[in-house]
Amino acid sequence: MRVLVTGARGKVGRAAVAALLRAGHQVVATDLGEPDFDTPPAGTAPYVKTDLTDAGQVYALVGGASVGEGPRPGPFEAVVHAGAIPAPGRHAPHVVFTNNLSATFNVVEACVRLGVRRLVNISSETVPGFIFAERPFLPEYLPVDEAHPVRPQDPYALAKLFGEQLCDAAVQRSELRCISIRPTWVQNADTYHRNLGPFLTDRAKASVTGWSYIDADDLAEAIRLAAESELPGHEVVYIAAADTIGGRHLYDAWQEAYPHSRTEFRPVSRPDAAGIDTTRARNLLGWRPMRTWRDYLDDDGQPRTAS
Repeated sequence: MRVLVTGARGKVGRAAVAALLRAGHQVVATDLGEPDFDTPPAGTAPYVKTDLTDAGQVYALVGGASVGEGPRPGPFEAVVHAGAIPAPGRHAPHVVFTNNLSATFNVVEACVRLGVRRLVNISSETVPGFIFAERPFLPEYLPVDEAHPVRPQDPYALAKLFGEQLCDAAVQRSELRCISIRPTWVQNADTYHRNLGPFLTDRAKASVTGWSYIDADDLAEAIRLAAESELPGHEVVYIAAADTIGGRHLYDAWQEAYPHSRTEFRPVSRPDAAGIDTTRARNLLGWRPMRTWRDYLDDDGQPRTAS
């Protein structure tokens, strides 16, 4: 397929582009960074700079008018929308909210009007609301799944929730198929030590998502499967690694971190199961997590050396 990936220079976008190229798809990458006008290396996806908050730029891109210099091939067959400010707190709240929501609206609207058949919307584990809550609260039950109530307070999670609702509306008024993926904390080879290392050196560090994380390449495989999926309508799925950060026993660690919690403990397949349930992704997409923090860190949180 011809696939467009937004946010292609971010952690998620880079991995998604690579996975789609490996699968043999024709990929075009877009982001806000400046393009390189030299001949790209072989196997590199063509790149187009696009401001996703500008509807005209998005329509031109999704419709194929701003890709390449030859004949226009028409709209893409699939769009992976990973472009967003990735968290609150480093931009003013209104900037996070308006950027992320308007970008998603423009991408969804262009897909509907231009006849794109598949959209993979990168949502977030933050949608239920407890991650960036100003008035903290804990999950009602663990592992968290897609049926968990959502009560977001912050501009990032709110925009992600509204983005999922835009997908709900889109499939009601068009032939577009949507899959919204809620990844947990995304890691790659460059970030495991910086981000997860402290959780191994300090076993008391708490996590309101039950010490969940996901490898960027495992997430990219889920994105590829979603882009190739024939599922109708709009589905929402969580993506997380199979285990907890540091191999913690999920429920023992939770009781130590949150001794007064009323969180319900539901059955898990292993003691160190992550606090996010990925059953729907496994069943709907045939996805399985293949990577773990142990591939990059030892039990003390230090990088593993190549043997």
